[in-house]
Amino acid sequence: MRARDLMTSPVITVHPWTSAKEAAELLSMHGFTALPVVDDDDRLIGIVTEADLIRGRVPVDPRYVHEHPEATSAGTTVGDLMTSPATAMDTGTDLADLCQALVDARIRAMPIVDGAAVVGIVTRGDIVRVLARDDVDIARDVKHRLEIYGGGGRWKIDVRDGRVHIVDQFDDDTDRHVARLLALAVPGVVAADTAYAGEEQNR
Repeated sequence: MRARDLMTSPVITVHPWTSAKEAAELLSMHGFTALPVVDDDDRLIGIVTEADLIRGRVPVDPRYVHEHPEATSAGTTVGDLMTSPATAMDTGTDLADLCQALVDARIRAMPIVDGAAVVGIVTRGDIVRVLARDDVDIARDVKHRLEIYGGGGRWKIDVRDGRVHIVDQFDDDTDRHVARLLALAVPGVVAADTAYAGEEQNR
């Protein structure tokens, strides 16, 4: 899968002069974790996250002793709060590479760009939802793709916990290689292997 296959698009963006209050409203309204920040030409210049918006914005209760009693100056605009420059990835990025980047950078959302223009966003939640797809739905999608490629009645498909096992009625290594690649491109598939039916019967 590629970033374009999973990204939310069009994506809601904000500008540096957008108020922190409005950014918080957008995150709350849509259930987002982050918003890309763009300039007048819709070019990505930063990102503002939930963490950015809550940092220093809730006043301390004076009735209690606090671990960090010093006051934190909270910015009033997205430009005051955002991380800049922002990490972004291209629409053609392999989803596996995108996942690794989210984990390595410890971020929850990745803006997706076409050139410098923001065209979408992918979050950890988007990926988790794909991984949670029902095996029955995954099997249906794999079967559909394989029937388009090699015809109906040729393939036996078994899916368990997102792992796809494909049995081909014909002994063709090239077709089985293509079948595996087609299966791996189906949302929710975490692994795929193939076998020739004749070999399966002889086991």
